[in-house]
Amino acid sequence: MHVKFVILTGMSGAGKSTALKMMEDMGYFCVDNLPIALIEKFAELAGQQDAELQKVAVGVDIRSGQTLRELQDVLDKLKQEGKAFDILYLDSTDEVLVKRYKETRRTHPLAGSERVDKGIRMERMQLEFLRRQADYIVDTSNMLTRELKAELEKIFVLNQDYKNLFITIVSFGFKYGIPTDSDLVFDVRFLPNPYYVEGLRSKTGNDPEIQQYVMQFQEAGQFLDKLEDMIKFLIPNYITEGKTQLIISVGCTGGKHRSVTLANALYYRLQDQKEYGLKIEHRDIGKDALRNK
Repeated sequence: MHVKFVILTGMSGAGKSTALKMMEDMGYFCVDNLPIALIEKFAELAGQQDAELQKVAVGVDIRSGQTLRELQDVLDKLKQEGKAFDILYLDSTDEVLVKRYKETRRTHPLAGSERVDKGIRMERMQLEFLRRQADYIVDTSNMLTRELKAELEKIFVLNQDYKNLFITIVSFGFKYGIPTDSDLVFDVRFLPNPYYVEGLRSKTGNDPEIQQYVMQFQEAGQFLDKLEDMIKFLIPNYITEGKTQLIISVGCTGGKHRSVTLANALYYRLQDQKEYGLKIEHRDIGKDALRNK
C-alpha cells in the first residue's frame, strides 16, 4: 500500500501548527515534533500492509534541537529504501515573523535573552538544508488562514501542480506611503483623476462608473497591456530563481479610484494562470472616507 508521507517544516511563526490542523481535516494522520530518531521507524510502520494509515504528516522544526542535524541522514536513508515523501516548507518574511512574535508576546525558541530577529536568523541557517530540498514552499507572509487552506488543498487534495509562487496585487495611495514589502511599484497618477469629476468622488475603483471613466482613456489600456506583458515575462523567471512571493503595488494619489481600477484589471488578466497563487488587496480604499468624517 502506498502511503502519502509529508514532512511539514519551516519557520517558527509561519503557521505550521495551523497547517497541521488543516491537513488533519484533509484526512492526514498528523504527528507534531516527532523525535528525529523515530521518523524512519514511523514511516516504516505507516507503510506496512496491515496499517490503516494512508496519509501521514509529520511536523519537524527547530524544537528538535541538536538532533535536527540528524534529519538529513534519515531523509537520505528513506530515499535509499525507496520510501517516497514530500517536504512542505512554510516561510514568512523576517518582518512579518517579528511582528507576529510581538503580537503574541512569545519569545523565539533560539533567541533566549537576545532580540527576536537574531533567533530568526539562526533558525533560517539551521533550516536551510530543508528549504533547499522542499517540494513545496508556501510563503504565508500575506496569507489569511482561509488562503493558506486553499493553497494546501490545491497541493494535497486537488493534486494540482504547484510552483511555490504566490502573487499579491496591492492598490495604494501615495499620500499614505508605498507598501514596504513591495517588489514592484507602478504609479498610475498619469491618468486623469475621477476625484475631480462631479458625482464620482465618493465612488471607488470597485464601482463600474469609476472603471468606465478610467479605462476610457487610451493610455490606461496601453499601460495595462504593457504591464501584463512584463509580469507574464517575469513570473517564470521568478519561479526558476526560487522566489516564493511577489508583491505588485499599483498606486495613485489616494488609493481609491485609479489604482483600484488598474489593480482589479491586472488581477482579472492574471487569474487564469495555474502557475501561482493570486490575491488582491485594496489597502487604502476607505481611508479618505475615514479622514472626512
